[in-house]
Amino acid sequence: MLHLPNLISDLAIILVVGAIVTFIFKLINQPIVLGYIIAGFMVSPNVSIIPSVTDGEAIKIWAEIGVIFLLFSLGLEFSFKKLRDVGGPASITGVVEVIFMLVAGYLTGHFLGWNEMDSIFLGGILSISSTTIIIRAFDELGVKTQHFATVVFGVLIVEDLVAILLLVLLSTIAVTQQFHGAQLVSSALKLVFFLCIWFIGGIFIIPSLLQKLKKSLTDELLLIFSLGLCLLMVIFATKVGFSPALGAFVMGSIFAETTEGKRIEHLIQPMKDFFGAIFFVSVGMLIDPNMLMRHWQSALIITVVTIVGKIISSSLGSLISGQTLKNSVQTGFSLAQIGEFSFIIATLGLTLNVTSDFLYPLAVAVSVLTTFATPYLIKYSSPFANMLERILPKTLKIFIQRYNTSTQAVAISNNVQGALRSYLTKFTLLLIVLVAITVLSKEMALKYLHQNFQVKKLATSIAFFGTFIASAPFFWALTRGKLTEKFRQVGTPGLAFLPFVLNCLHYAIVLGILGYQISIFIPTLFTVIGIFALLLLGFSRYSNYLGGVYQWVEKVFLKNFHANTKAPMTLLLPWEAHLSSYVISPNASFIGRTIESLEVREKFGVSIVLIERGNRKIKAPSSKESLFPNDRLSVIGTDEQLLKFKAFLDTANEFIDDSHVTEYGLKGCVLSEQSPFIGKSIRESGIREMTEGLVVGLERSSERIINPQAKIVLKAGDVLWIVGNKDKMKSLN
Repeated sequence: MLHLPNLISDLAIILVVGAIVTFIFKLINQPIVLGYIIAGFMVSPNVSIIPSVTDGEAIKIWAEIGVIFLLFSLGLEFSFKKLRDVGGPASITGVVEVIFMLVAGYLTGHFLGWNEMDSIFLGGILSISSTTIIIRAFDELGVKTQHFATVVFGVLIVEDLVAILLLVLLSTIAVTQQFHGAQLVSSALKLVFFLCIWFIGGIFIIPSLLQKLKKSLTDELLLIFSLGLCLLMVIFATKVGFSPALGAFVMGSIFAETTEGKRIEHLIQPMKDFFGAIFFVSVGMLIDPNMLMRHWQSALIITVVTIVGKIISSSLGSLISGQTLKNSVQTGFSLAQIGEFSFIIATLGLTLNVTSDFLYPLAVAVSVLTTFATPYLIKYSSPFANMLERILPKTLKIFIQRYNTSTQAVAISNNVQGALRSYLTKFTLLLIVLVAITVLSKEMALKYLHQNFQVKKLATSIAFFGTFIASAPFFWALTRGKLTEKFRQVGTPGLAFLPFVLNCLHYAIVLGILGYQISIFIPTLFTVIGIFALLLLGFSRYSNYLGGVYQWVEKVFLKNFHANTKAPMTLLLPWEAHLSSYVISPNASFIGRTIESLEVREKFGVSIVLIERGNRKIKAPSSKESLFPNDRLSVIGTDEQLLKFKAFLDTANEFIDDSHVTEYGLKGCVLSEQSPFIGKSIRESGIREMTEGLVVGLERSSERIINPQAKIVLKAGDVLWIVGNKDKMKSLN
């Protein structure tokens, strides 16, 4: 009689029960993830109604593979450019929420009488919201296109990176069993260092490789190639002391920067669904009903702390970042749950045997309760915000409004800030590359050559000169690459001395690194001095060649990094309004009519800032412009105004994609007594012609007018918000 491995029968049970339960959950409009967790509980030994899984260890291995694929797919959705583009509001909100919940979870654990390690891990579990649950809820409630949703998505991107950092820090704490600040800082710096190296190396190599193989890259080959590199990065991350999840996430984020990122994401989806299902089922299998019965009070307390704490911290963070009260409240209510990363953190505690048995099932129970609550919290967040605005004191509402305006005005790009950001980014990356070359040469290249060459001096010489040749182009970039040129371009008198000081610092760093590299390979002082002088002479002699090499490296890197670049989602209006795009149906009843005759601004309160008609772009179209079939309109307004306009257009082809308005930006302008616009209407001021733009917001005292009518006369002290050509709006300074 043939023997069937237990794994196959276990998978059959898991998949059949999982399919049935998730189908039921889909019918009752509940998240599928919860269905998998319930299915896992049903096939566990705790339930005897249906056959149970017998080979739990094999399922755990499959679940670990599930975590790898889950993190790889999250990396594909993450993208380092998205992190750059989320901007201040999402970053501030995410950081405030995570810090608040880490502290709240830690204090809650102590309140419940738990030990130090359980309390620390509880803080980590509660600090990360669920991307899967939120996206599903937004889709079901139809709020994905509303303004607050863009902030929420940005926060989720920030939280993804924070979660990876938490996995590393919690692993360090678990191994040492103590909370050492210096060691945690060391681990964090080590993580940042390796992330930068992986990112730089990955962006330099992988997109170029994909481009060369493009003609041969069938779906099958691309899938195998991407998964192979993912698992290699998992192995490498584990070798240097990080979790497998980190390696998968990093490789996914590198692929996200390539032109094949979306294609890989599509190819990996079935495998992600399959292994992800097994992971979430394994989560449900660890639910112990007896444990939950003993700790049900703790589960309820933690659930309340999670919901209330996340609402308060996220709303507060959003307010601090300059969002309106309504958007802040909606953001807070949307993030009030825990999910997949919380399971991974809880699993880490179990794997390392540093947390109590009750923590994992409690984390699952809290996730289930908060997940069920999420759709209702999002649904009622708007009415709650409206009620809050009604009952708040008038002085407090005016303060929040003025703070919101001043914050957005400060957020307008500043030349000095831009120059400083550009300099620090480039300087840091160059420094990390040089340190990486030095460390890899010392720890890997030198040891490898000593093992494979009988003549030790020859091996040392090869390692040394290889290190110098690899470092020389980056030495050139620091000393002669005009790294501080942008500070001269700013033209600020107070910064005149800065390029000189920074260049002196660069030379000192280069000499220090070069001296250290020589000392690694050549311990004799006299020899070190001689070789040092010789290398400096060679560096000077071949400076132009080294410059060419560095510029080629930088060109390839930037080309690969921007190969998949689309314009960031730009907030083109303050307060509650945002940008959305629509395609006019060929069957629309108003075809051929002008914007003026349709009374777009008067009836709906929105502004059409761009019309795309084939290859033609009509910027800031006049009211005399007619609308035609398949015109793509970029429209600014509040959520309510856009919904009314969408209904008027009678089209279902709404989408948010402002990549076609990359040259457009938002600028705030305070009208002084000397302004030439004072006493003129918006139409008479000539702002449209001057900026190729539109006045989309006007603030006068405590009154805010979105998309003001052209007949309004401008006064001193008015704050105008203008969407227009970024270069031409500079004349308004």
